[in-house]
Amino acid sequence: MGVVAGVGRRRGLMGRLKRFDEYRFVGTRDTMRFYDCDDSDQFAALEERVEFDQLFAANLLSTFAPDTPAEARNRGFRAAAAPVVETEA
Repeated sequence: MGVVAGVGRRRGLMGRLKRFDEYRFVGTRDTMRFYDCDDSDQFAALEERVEFDQLFAANLLSTFAPDTPAEARNRGFRAAAAPVVETEA
């Protein structure tokens, strides 16, 4: 089962989750973090979590109206940090 909606890609946007293709910011209620789907690193992390942790089935995804980081924070969510890539010095 894929989680990426084609609709968002056709409009020139980054990927979107299948049932949340109209939302840029999507939160996970188990960690109370929100992800920016226009940020490729955050979207990849969210996709991985959705697949691995079965977030659709567990009903643990949340959207915000208005679709802004301020509204997500108002609801108690914190921004998800992009994964840190370790490099050798």
